[in-house]
Amino acid sequence: MKVLLRNPRREVEVPGPIGVDTLLRQLEMNRESVLVIRGDTLVTGDAVLDDHDDVEIRPVISGGCC
Repeated sequence: MKVLLRNPRREVEVPGPIGVDTLLRQLEMNRESVLVIRGDTLVTGDAVLDDHDDVEIRPVISGGCC
């Protein structure tokens, strides 16, 4: 599958099927600090990604106002 990573922007190929949590461990990413998106859908840590999926991993950005 094609995995698009942000900050810095790069693309990697990862063989599937693979669980989201396993993918993030392989990429050495913290599950609480990123969003995983398959197509237009946010996926949970227990989802299984297939070899033909296009996946984007975005950092979680939080902030607020007083």
